[in-house]
Amino acid sequence: MNHPANPESNRNSRLFWGCFIALVTCAFGFIVRTQVVGEWQTQFNLSETQKGDILGVGFWPFAFSIFLFSFIIDKVGYGRVAAFGFACHVVSTILLLTAKSATQLYWGTFIFALSNGTVESYINAAVAAMYPREKTKWLNTLHAGWPGGMALAGILAIAMGNIAWQWKIGLTVLPTIIYGALLWRQKFPVSERVAAGVSYRDMLADFGALGAFAATYLIALQVCSGILGMTEHQFLWPLLPAVIVAAAFGFGVRSLGQPVYFFLLLIMLPLATTELGVDSWITQLMGPEMRIVGLNAGWVLVYTSVIMTVLRLSAGPLLHRLSPLGLLACCTGLAILGLISLSHAAGIAILLAATLYGVGKSFFWPTMLGVVAERFPRGGALTLNCIGGVGMLGLSVGMVFLGNIQDKRVATDLTRHDAKNQTTLAASYLGAEKGSVFGVYRALDQDKLKAAPEADQKAIETVQAGAKKNALTTAAVFPAIMLACYLALLVHFKMRGGYKSEQLAKT
Repeated sequence: MNHPANPESNRNSRLFWGCFIALVTCAFGFIVRTQVVGEWQTQFNLSETQKGDILGVGFWPFAFSIFLFSFIIDKVGYGRVAAFGFACHVVSTILLLTAKSATQLYWGTFIFALSNGTVESYINAAVAAMYPREKTKWLNTLHAGWPGGMALAGILAIAMGNIAWQWKIGLTVLPTIIYGALLWRQKFPVSERVAAGVSYRDMLADFGALGAFAATYLIALQVCSGILGMTEHQFLWPLLPAVIVAAAFGFGVRSLGQPVYFFLLLIMLPLATTELGVDSWITQLMGPEMRIVGLNAGWVLVYTSVIMTVLRLSAGPLLHRLSPLGLLACCTGLAILGLISLSHAAGIAILLAATLYGVGKSFFWPTMLGVVAERFPRGGALTLNCIGGVGMLGLSVGMVFLGNIQDKRVATDLTRHDAKNQTTLAASYLGAEKGSVFGVYRALDQDKLKAAPEADQKAIETVQAGAKKNALTTAAVFPAIMLACYLALLVHFKMRGGYKSEQLAKT
């Protein structure tokens, strides 16, 4: 990798790689959870929806820390924020390694997500400040650390075989130590906004009442979920605090905010679920088919991660040919085809379908960050990082949705199987009704399933395999929504002379 020549190239290089490995650490934690969540389910008797809760808490606390530090990072300094993120990574790993209950798994995952949001809050702003003329390119290069980390950790976790899951969790220790050493006593650059003399209030004005509404609503959604539980009316309760906070914020900064930025915030909801939500489930979803060909299901995620790493590292030439929005539109089309193909693929065709999906999702996250950094530089770290925070908050709902459709489909398919074969699998192995934001559902009781006769276990596994694969067809709705939004944005900018990056002059 060649960094642009400048007097501070050595410092920038070490700082960049420290940020890169910090993101690799975040990826290690993510991929390892997808590898061991099945063992957690068996050991702690978790339903698919409960698995969704634990996987989901690996995302939404990210938003709390990224929102918080985006408001204050220019005040407290990037170095202090980096130190906090490092400490959270250490604490969370200890909690997970010593977990004795589902509750401890939940809180260990919660703190790991806090550390991930903290990391994202400083690495994006630092890299955008280091390379102000090529933000989208270098943000894509930086975010190659995410799939690169997933691929490396996935290979290591698969190679470890059936070893106790605690050893796989321990994989996160190594990159944590490396990035801590690289960032130790490093001097971070001044943000582009600060260097240009844009005031703190002007930064808030770019975010505006619309941005405050989106962030507050999604945060309140999580709070309501924790206090009131998962109910069908959960989406309505957060509206009141969101409107109040947005009105007060907008009045204080005298700004509604940037409408296009608000639209980008909305796009992040399906984007995060498409890229990260499906990744969290894909090992479980493709497990039955991959076992047929004698391969670990984790190889699907490793394979798509390698594709993403290579493409993100080579984003520069593509961005010279396509605008960031044009690239995103093309990628959403491929992601739609990939998810639909994965839901129907069998045998080795799974890898072909995974190629479409892997290429499709490669540029989603970093290119969206690049669009925000290029179009809204006055918003500084706030607009840049909150786009990711909103995505993570929305993802927590998407994760529960993906788990819930699996539980409901398994229950429905078991009932159909019973009617066709005159069996009583649904009555014997489905647990009591549980509440969810997506309605009441019944899930398989893992304790009963473990004690079931082998014939019943095999029949249920067959039904589960079909139900889990069908979830990917439903997930294709998310990139379809994104495609419509990107096409609308392309038309919007074309009517205004085309997409252009805005530059701030230094004072």
